[in-house]
Amino acid sequence: MKFAFVSGNLALDLAGTLKWRRDSPEELLATPDDLADWTVAAGVLTNRPDVTATDLTAMLDLREAVYRLVTTTAHPGDLDLLNTHAAGPAPTVCVTENSVTRKGSVASVGWAVAWALADLRTERPTVRECQRPECTRIFVDRSRTANRRWCGMQECGNRFKAAAYRARKVN
Repeated sequence: MKFAFVSGNLALDLAGTLKWRRDSPEELLATPDDLADWTVAAGVLTNRPDVTATDLTAMLDLREAVYRLVTTTAHPGDLDLLNTHAAGPAPTVCVTENSVTRKGSVASVGWAVAWALADLRTERPTVRECQRPECTRIFVDRSRTANRRWCGMQECGNRFKAAAYRARKVN
């Protein structure tokens, strides 16, 4: 799977689509098709929306605003950008006896991301950055003891634990 949804919040999962920010950034949303795939993988929409280059740029701008709002001092205009997306059209949900369908455009995805961040800011849970030095994913720590260290066990936690085990065995 190309995308990881380990952050516990849709807005943080969008922020995680730029991996390894400090050293060698890996862009997971390089094309409009990537963004269309992410919207379905994230569960925001049931079917891939039509995505233009302009839509992609707008979502990447929102992603960076989310990252700054959660991790550092926000840039002027980040809250305005978030509020613009929050005022956009919500996805349309159709519930039947056998399924739930979510329809909308990229603007609807922006709405969902903005509202996810708004909920996060209202809830004020513990938000952490992964402790694997190379990783820059941020996540909500909802662990019972509030001491979660990695964004996810598959990619970062296992590597960190394996390296610690090897270091103990060498010494």
